[in-house]
Amino acid sequence: MKDIKLAVFDMAGTTVNEDNVVYKTVRKALSHWGVEVSLDTVLEYGAGKEKYTAIADILEQTMVEGNATVDARAVHEDFKKMLKQAYANLNVTAYDGVEELFGTLKSNSIKVVLNTGYDRKTAQSLLDKLGWKPGNQIDALITADDVVNGRPSSEMIDKAMAMFNISDSSEVLKAGDSVIDIEEGKNANCGITVGVLSGAQTREQLESAEPTYILNSLAALKGILFS
Repeated sequence: MKDIKLAVFDMAGTTVNEDNVVYKTVRKALSHWGVEVSLDTVLEYGAGKEKYTAIADILEQTMVEGNATVDARAVHEDFKKMLKQAYANLNVTAYDGVEELFGTLKSNSIKVVLNTGYDRKTAQSLLDKLGWKPGNQIDALITADDVVNGRPSSEMIDKAMAMFNISDSSEVLKAGDSVIDIEEGKNANCGITVGVLSGAQTREQLESAEPTYILNSLAALKGILFS
């Protein structure tokens, strides 16, 4: 087993399958303001980021005449209202094998932390739908609301390390479905970074960030850590 004491996992697309509803809602909110972009474009420029930042970056990267004056904050306010409605009847599930992986990690004294570019209210709504609670399936949840700087800053991982008195970042694993997750892990000097293909981005996109591993799903991590 690799000498890992803390595993930090992204939520949507990595541990939680919510059918990309957040990014579909980002696209819908942009469309409401006359900015038409594909879901692939939203995922390319917005995946893994705090959602206001994601919207601002998408607007910047797709700058054309007509959306140059679109206010990212106004889009973000619409997005939050639309997302609340979308989540009301959303079916959320854990990816196959994820809860089993959590149990195996915890039984081997490895702390399991979820982190996310979502605000706390959104992230908590996902946990509630799954029935996950800190102290049970996971050890902690850290959201974009809990730090000053979101991904790719290392602040959420730094906070997780401080929570569990882990000082050596080589003992930390970070896994996610986007380049920004991998960059976050590298900025925190994590011993292992993992990209998973279950969510937002392609193998080619993840390869550009040079993670330690690229896996089809998070469940495959069990075979690497405990082989």
